[in-house]
Amino acid sequence: MDSDRLFPADPATRAIARELYAEVRDLPLISPHGHVDPAMLANDEPLPDPAALFVAPDHYLTRMLYSQGVPPRQLGVPDRDGHVSVSPREAWRTFCEHWYLFRGTPSRLWLEQSLIDIFGVTTPLGPATADAVYDELSERLADPAFRPRALLRRFGIEVLATTDTATDSLEHHARLAADGWGGDAEHRIIPTFRPDAVTDPARPDWLSSIAFLGDITGSDTGGYAGYLDALARRRLDFKRAGATATDHGTPTAQTADLGPDEAARLYERLLRDTAKDGADPVDAELFRAQLLTEMARMSVDDGLVMQLHPGALRNHDRTLYAGYGPDTGGDIPTATDYVHGLRPLLDKFGDDPRLRLVLFTLDETTFSRELAPLAGVYPAVYLGAPWWFLDSPEGMRRYREAVTETAGFYNTVGFTDDTRAFPSIPVRHDVARRIDCGFLARLVAEHRLPASEAVATAKDLAYRLPKRVYRLDNGN
Repeated sequence: MDSDRLFPADPATRAIARELYAEVRDLPLISPHGHVDPAMLANDEPLPDPAALFVAPDHYLTRMLYSQGVPPRQLGVPDRDGHVSVSPREAWRTFCEHWYLFRGTPSRLWLEQSLIDIFGVTTPLGPATADAVYDELSERLADPAFRPRALLRRFGIEVLATTDTATDSLEHHARLAADGWGGDAEHRIIPTFRPDAVTDPARPDWLSSIAFLGDITGSDTGGYAGYLDALARRRLDFKRAGATATDHGTPTAQTADLGPDEAARLYERLLRDTAKDGADPVDAELFRAQLLTEMARMSVDDGLVMQLHPGALRNHDRTLYAGYGPDTGGDIPTATDYVHGLRPLLDKFGDDPRLRLVLFTLDETTFSRELAPLAGVYPAVYLGAPWWFLDSPEGMRRYREAVTETAGFYNTVGFTDDTRAFPSIPVRHDVARRIDCGFLARLVAEHRLPASEAVATAKDLAYRLPKRVYRLDNGN
């Protein structure tokens, strides 16, 4: 691949970007938010076949092919019963036959760079090369040098945070810590507390999840006080296991600040109604809103950084969801109101420097209108990197252009890859570093920023900011 890819086209600006990139290219990777399975790292078993590694779990890929009439079963995606309909080679062939669909997309950029840089596969993908590439990849994947822990070292990942449910046993993280991958290790793998299953009454498993939460914490989750105690206990378990952050995926950014008695009555009503006919949608939204404020209060107490990922309408494609379950490409972004939605939480904790609230969005119209101004005034608020549908070269450029004038660089958190695709982590960080260097190069070329300050800023965005904001450096 061209060494100047993604740099500005103007020769003078490109030369500056090239110099900036040389300063950050080899910095360690900080991955404070993602969805890599900790069991894969704990077991350190060989990675799966090419189709199961690259295609089936990647909803960026499967949704594009589904939109063109290729059902997920032909790509090796398991159905709801876990059944896979085709062989790995057949799934790979189908994928390669439709590779042309990804022209101009970030998915193509990530996969091509992963194949070249990580696996040394330089043969272009296509129907005629499908079997040859499959065989070459299979040979690499059988090599112990391509097992997960060896790759993590090779990638230069200093910290990798997984995302784990509130009721997770954390057994895989315990095994990783025992094997030297926790604490102050050179390469750290840590959990992140994700309580959605026990904080969202709209989920079908909410009642069973909060009952299990009570069982494993010894708290009485039949009452609101015991329920909050159980959440606080689990947060402490996660913190002892190395966690520095929580993560909350909610339909909206709505928050609430109910009095203790009113909140308790809401909880009791939801327990009763959910057991009978299901949660009332208005009550469910109010409860999620209240729990975000409760989580902020707990973050002030225990120091865990709070991440908020709102605005995805999950499982919009009901046929896809019915056949293959969640996280298979049927989610759609929605408009999100942060200014009014977050007001109750920010009234209570937004000026408290002990809280670090990292806001993400799928609604990029809010970057300059809402998110940058919020981060530009509240000490607790930071802006997360472009996420999901916005995680692309163009999305990253628009993000910097939209937020820098109001929030600067230092109210942002650098880059978070937020990926399930383990081999794509170094590629995604490389893309972000190239885009940021291009943006900084333009400021230097326009005489808006001295070159020396651009170098310092590039290093901060690539390494120091995520490490500092996520309290990965001595908890500060």
